[in-house]
Amino acid sequence: MSKKYTIEEVTKHQQADDCWIIVHDKIYDITKFLDDHPGGKKVLLKAGGTDATKQFDAFHGPSVLKNIASKYLIGEVGTETQETDDVVDVNPLQVGEAYGDMVPFGDPMWYQDWYSPYYNDSHRKVRQAVRDFVERDIMPYTFEWDEAKELPRDIIEKAAKAGIFASVVGHVDPEYVPYEMPGGVPITEFDAFHHLIVADELSRCGSGGVTWGLIGGLGIGLPPVLHFGSKYLKDKVARDCLAGKKSICLAITEPSGGSDVAGLQTEAKDMGDHYLVNGEKKWITNGTFADYFTVAVRTGEAGFNGISFLLLERSMPGIKTTQMKCSGVWPSGTAYVTFEDVKVPKENLIGSENKGFKYIMHNFNSERMGIVIQANRFARVCVEESLKYAHKRKTFGKRLIDHPVIRNKLAHMIRQVEATHAWMESLAYQSMHMPQEIQAVRLGGPIALCKAQSTQTFEFCAREAAQIFGGLAYSRGGQGEKIERLYREVRAFAIPGGSEEIMLDLGVRQSVKVGAFMGAKM
Repeated sequence: MSKKYTIEEVTKHQQADDCWIIVHDKIYDITKFLDDHPGGKKVLLKAGGTDATKQFDAFHGPSVLKNIASKYLIGEVGTETQETDDVVDVNPLQVGEAYGDMVPFGDPMWYQDWYSPYYNDSHRKVRQAVRDFVERDIMPYTFEWDEAKELPRDIIEKAAKAGIFASVVGHVDPEYVPYEMPGGVPITEFDAFHHLIVADELSRCGSGGVTWGLIGGLGIGLPPVLHFGSKYLKDKVARDCLAGKKSICLAITEPSGGSDVAGLQTEAKDMGDHYLVNGEKKWITNGTFADYFTVAVRTGEAGFNGISFLLLERSMPGIKTTQMKCSGVWPSGTAYVTFEDVKVPKENLIGSENKGFKYIMHNFNSERMGIVIQANRFARVCVEESLKYAHKRKTFGKRLIDHPVIRNKLAHMIRQVEATHAWMESLAYQSMHMPQEIQAVRLGGPIALCKAQSTQTFEFCAREAAQIFGGLAYSRGGQGEKIERLYREVRAFAIPGGSEEIMLDLGVRQSVKVGAFMGAKM
């Protein structure tokens, strides 16, 4: 139980050799911190013996309390005999469950006491489990890991044991699931909205690099094996990858082309009992540290009909990976990969030879939905951080939130985030109920359009948030940490999985074809 002190007791401690302050009703003995304060000791001495909450909030984010100030915490404001008030405060506007901090639009609307037809108690259990994991094991360390450009090994193991990995690869046979799923929800009950919640909650950390470092390669590299691979290949890689013992990545993009998948040049020559693979891949998420590579190769004629998927292994001679220096998503291990005379056993063929393009198209829908979920949560993080900052930052004698121009910025951010989220939920619902065999055709166009919508929303929100934060959004670390980082990472979502230009064109072309086939009168 935390020790309690009265405000009068705190006022007695305001000297250089005995200095206490109050922040959010918590009491800190900062005597040993005075000389280490980046802003100098005098500013702290001036606040000594007082409630410094306003001054603290003006220059620091909540992470400072968790990561630095916690070691100086000695108690809280109050009295030992203080009686608790048993009266329950009932909000007349509340009709159901209010979840989270309730910052307007800082979470999806179903979190904030709005009705939704999509979610039930099992979804709430998953939400709580992943939120607890992210706030305890990821958010306090996000900046540190991002600056280090790599994740520590133990967070990989923790994420696996928390059931995160098995939650982001689509349908998984129970025999390959090594740990309990988040919230204790049975794997057989997991649906598209459980998967959506896991990716969305992970993205609350506000770092594409950390999110991709954990699930980026796994979420797109393992599904082709799970959906189209042989029992041999599934047994070989699935359980170890979902247990965090091994990692996997998807290798499609090449130096000569990205969105033009049909033009890929990496060759797998049939040598009888094995394939001989030669070629290069570029911008491969998790490629730097992956143990397995799900690789698109050319095994036949030019164009769509000559592509196959092979599973390559790090231990195979001739594979070389080099970490690329990118603008953002630093801990994700983005790699340049070369294959030089790599001998790949025939049993490492995923599915059928020359059917790889079909598998790629199937994989693209889930990959793009993953980008939609992450990009829109990052846009939402920009909204949440901006609203919080606008309530404490003052200019010209008024809080930012009291300036109409700031409210206008926030309004345009919010309307785009909520519209995108509603479309995303609609597409997730279709993926649950539409026959699997027609989803690639029916949903391909709308998902492509939603992908472009989400990344343009992300870019808009990151830009507007940076304007609201001003110079703080130009500095790594501090109050504007998330905004600065997300602003750098926009392109990592707008380009991969199909660039915005390709997505917009594909969305219209595909939808027109489907409409014509279904009898549209155009």
